[in-house]
Amino acid sequence: MTSRIAAIALDAVDPRPVADFWCAVLGWQQVDEDADGISIGPPDGAADAAGPTIDVLRVPEGKTVKNRLHLDLRADGSTTAEELARLEALGARRVDVGQGDDVTWVVLADPEGNELCLLQRTVQDVEREEPAG
Repeated sequence: MTSRIAAIALDAVDPRPVADFWCAVLGWQQVDEDADGISIGPPDGAADAAGPTIDVLRVPEGKTVKNRLHLDLRADGSTTAEELARLEALGARRVDVGQGDDVTWVVLADPEGNELCLLQRTVQDVEREEPAG
């Protein structure tokens, strides 16, 4: 027997802007909301519809240290530079978590400072490199 990831929990003092940010980033939608937070997930029929949701949960304190868990993203259908510009236009900002200047990814933060990385290779680059099965 194994487990399956059902949801990824993300803390926020104000869940709405964080949920809206991630919906725009991923092309997802709100699937539930209550006093404790907002759940977002892929639209019905999407290729990743069976995957986990992201639960943006209300917490009383702001972020103070680097996340121990973060999401890595790949551009899909655009260049990495275009996706970086889009993420920044949505409110992501570049952050330094000690990654150095020689890495192949860009470290960003969402509206409440939760880190995420944009990887250099796009979805299409990775698919071209996969051996035919």
